[in-house]
Amino acid sequence: QVQLVESGGGRVLPGGSLRLSCAASGRAFSSYTMAWFRQAPGKEREFVAASSWSGGSLYYIDPVKDRFAISRDNAKNTFYLQMNSLKPEDTAVYYCAAGLSVLSRRPQSYDFWGQGTQVTVDS
Repeated sequence: QVQLVESGGGRVLPGGSLRLSCAASGRAFSSYTMAWFRQAPGKEREFVAASSWSGGSLYYIDPVKDRFAISRDNAKNTFYLQMNSLKPEDTAVYYCAAGLSVLSRRPQSYDFWGQGTQVTVDS
């Protein structure tokens, strides 16, 4: 069992930056594939990026791959999403998720979810 708590969301101007954190408690964080998803109002939950258990393999969707960066610190049981050059279309609730499958963009591949943190990008 893994409990996930996101933090770091907020409101920023277009072009700004935010760093989201996902703190994990429970056992064997380093065994889990970790991912970030987001859900904008009226839209389905969307995969953003994922990291293998070691952080050695990373996967991003095209709209964010040159602006966002994920990382993990297994010693601190924390997973990060650094978001730069934010755009209004990045506005969403961001969720972290953990699963024991290989890197996947399918929500069904992840067993544990945080409660989400709101990111709003507007002027």
